[in-house]
Amino acid sequence: MTAPTPPPPATGPRQSSDGNRVLGALLTALALGVVIAASGNATALAAADALRPIGTLWVNAIRMTVIPLVVSLLITGIASVADLKSVGRLGGRTFLVFGALLLGCAVVSLIVGPFLFSLFPWDPSVKIPLPAGAVEAARDVAASGAPAGVVEWFTTLVPPNPIAAAASGNMVSLIVFVFLLALAAARSAPEVRAPLVSFFAALGDAMQLLVRWVIAAAPVAVFALVLPMTARSGASLVGAVGFYIVGVAITCAVVVALYYPVVAVFGGLGIAQFARAALPMQLIGISSTSSVATLPATVESARQLKLPDHVSGFVLPLAVSTFKPAASVMWIVGSLFVGRVYGVPIGARELSIVAAASVFLSFASPGVPRGAWLLLTPLFVAIGLPAEGIGVLIALDAIPDVCSTVVNVTGNLVAAALVAGRHGADISGSGP
Repeated sequence: MTAPTPPPPATGPRQSSDGNRVLGALLTALALGVVIAASGNATALAAADALRPIGTLWVNAIRMTVIPLVVSLLITGIASVADLKSVGRLGGRTFLVFGALLLGCAVVSLIVGPFLFSLFPWDPSVKIPLPAGAVEAARDVAASGAPAGVVEWFTTLVPPNPIAAAASGNMVSLIVFVFLLALAAARSAPEVRAPLVSFFAALGDAMQLLVRWVIAAAPVAVFALVLPMTARSGASLVGAVGFYIVGVAITCAVVVALYYPVVAVFGGLGIAQFARAALPMQLIGISSTSSVATLPATVESARQLKLPDHVSGFVLPLAVSTFKPAASVMWIVGSLFVGRVYGVPIGARELSIVAAASVFLSFASPGVPRGAWLLLTPLFVAIGLPAEGIGVLIALDAIPDVCSTVVNVTGNLVAAALVAGRHGADISGSGP
């Protein structure tokens, strides 16, 4: 028995047209939001806020597809591989690519971040005006105590209840369970493995169709998501706080720009080809600020690039859960900014500690909003920064979170392309 044939990927012109419509909606929402923020008109601001439920419904519709899509992709991706040695090679190559990309992002951030801050020196006697909520967020972080460490995180990897893990959005624990289930399916007798893989392949195909229906509404949803966010946060770009936001945006842009030649050299894909495939996924990431919610669009982008299904089905769910290349950008630029806020000099030694932690500890970020910042708290103490600085970064995180999401989701697709690249001929997959 063979698995159902996956639906054909979207054609280049159609994918490009969809991306243009979403981009147009995004730019329109940004421009209109800046105008509303500058005007301070309460009626216009209320009208922008009234659109927020439309965007929320769309994000929820995307999220409802993620769990069944992750399960179906992983099981078909692993159980369909010819043998377990191939699974081992695929996993080894995947984590090697993750590590290389994390290290590269950290090095780029170490170069770009300090350079940007050297261009904009300010008088340490001048107090930086912080936005509303920063003091409260800092106080909450200081009162919360030390966050769960890596050991505590490690003990939660195997979920006592995989259904509960799925319901709570604990993606790492869920993937551990699904990975073990897929290995068991791969070792099962053919008469057991074939119907199981066929079922999950069919489920994955159905979810992909559902995703296409949801993404068709992306232009309207992106406008509804971005307009109220821009109308509310546009004013925060004024003053010294805006420099931190711009610094994060520039560093993230440099990282994303470097992804493209990396894919061309090591993945064997054309830069323009990769850019066309990645654009719709990036725009959805901008509007949803969630790597998990962007997973269905990332799978669609991988299919447009003609990446092998068993490779993208293995790499992308794993990347969404554990691979966070933006951590180095956010942690390094954030450390520099908090050092300026509190008048604490941050040198090469301190930045190297933060960079190393972003490579080795970012995978252990708690699965809660702004969880990566909580993991940074003990590092701040280690390099002489006050833990309250984390509260400042959390309060300022709305716009930088958009930039970091683009780094993460693009990095996910880059990782899949590199794993499946011209040097991956030894990784083969076959039907059950």
